[in-house]
Amino acid sequence: MLRPPLLLLVLVPVLLLACWLAHGAWRRWRGEKLGLAYELTADPRPAVLRLIGAVCCGLCATGLAVVVVLSAQTGRTGHGAGTQRQAEAGAAADAVRATPAAARPAPVPGASAASPAAGSPSAASPSAGSPSASRSASPSATRFVTVGHPAEGELLQADLPGANGRLRAVRVWLPPHYADDPTARYPVIVLHAATPGRTADAELPDIYEGVASAIKLGRAHPFITVAPAAPTGTAHPCDLVAAAPQALGDDEVVRAAVAAAFHTLPAGPQGWGALGVGDGAPCAVAAELTRPDLYGAAAAVSGRYDAVALAQAAADAPAGPAPRQLFLAAAKADGEGQNSAHKLSDALRTGKGPAAKAVVTISNVVQDFTPERERLRLVRLAAQYLSDTLIRSAG
Repeated sequence: MLRPPLLLLVLVPVLLLACWLAHGAWRRWRGEKLGLAYELTADPRPAVLRLIGAVCCGLCATGLAVVVVLSAQTGRTGHGAGTQRQAEAGAAADAVRATPAAARPAPVPGASAASPAAGSPSAASPSAGSPSASRSASPSATRFVTVGHPAEGELLQADLPGANGRLRAVRVWLPPHYADDPTARYPVIVLHAATPGRTADAELPDIYEGVASAIKLGRAHPFITVAPAAPTGTAHPCDLVAAAPQALGDDEVVRAAVAAAFHTLPAGPQGWGALGVGDGAPCAVAAELTRPDLYGAAAAVSGRYDAVALAQAAADAPAGPAPRQLFLAAAKADGEGQNSAHKLSDALRTGKGPAAKAVVTISNVVQDFTPERERLRLVRLAAQYLSDTLIRSAG
């Protein structure tokens, strides 16, 4: 259904057309009446046709006005429902933190009301590929709906309330053979985006290929990836993350919903890492430097960094249980990216407090025939680094 502003754009021309036709019918009828005084033959058809057109346009305008009013009422109702879902997700977050990972029930696959296979999947298997298939941990939990199968995995999406009360998209990619072992718990990579209101995979659809290739080649343990939409209200979400670390896209609501619906390690530095590619690379770096309570490591690919601002943000952040772990990767031909990575490393090393303790690893040897293939290999290296670092920190 069109939004009320668009409906108003249609309503105004229809009203103007109705007025114009009515005025034309009146003028035509008046002309015919004057013609009768001179014994001219009267032809009322043009006036009648204009009058019929004016009546039809008036009815259309009335219908559009009714739709605008109903849409406005529906929008207010939807906003209230979004606030209620935010409260439910917050309660789920408290329950997840209070419940040990081993005691959490395994997620139960389900389907939406429109799905023809609503009762067919077992509790341990993924959805059968239906676009409306979904998962939820309980009737009140958020439902993630299957939207595709990139890189031989399964991509699901849900709309969760943000800090401003508006719904934002959150996408979750499950690796191949995710449901083979219902007792398994997977690390999580959070894909950070740099475009307000968009997810990282919308900017880089092939990002799952890089993660999947690392898993397929045995270089990384299977991961679940979470791609929340970047915060809105600013043209540069990465700068916002550095200045206000609480503005992360994967906030408490997202983490609670993902932990409740999927087989993940507990949300925290021993099981969750950050990944950013291109313009999203500074977001991942800022997240790791400023939120040691949420991330155990971060990998950034082909990024350009404000070294001074990031080093200051790291120095101002609270000290975590372990040094910050950063992997900065740039292609061999990307001289600007390599220089930016080294400047950031130098700024952290000479910084204060937690910044000086950051452990930075730089990769600059990848080269291939096309930028796309180089990006795939760089993402593969990033996934390998995150896998090794998180598994090692988890003990």
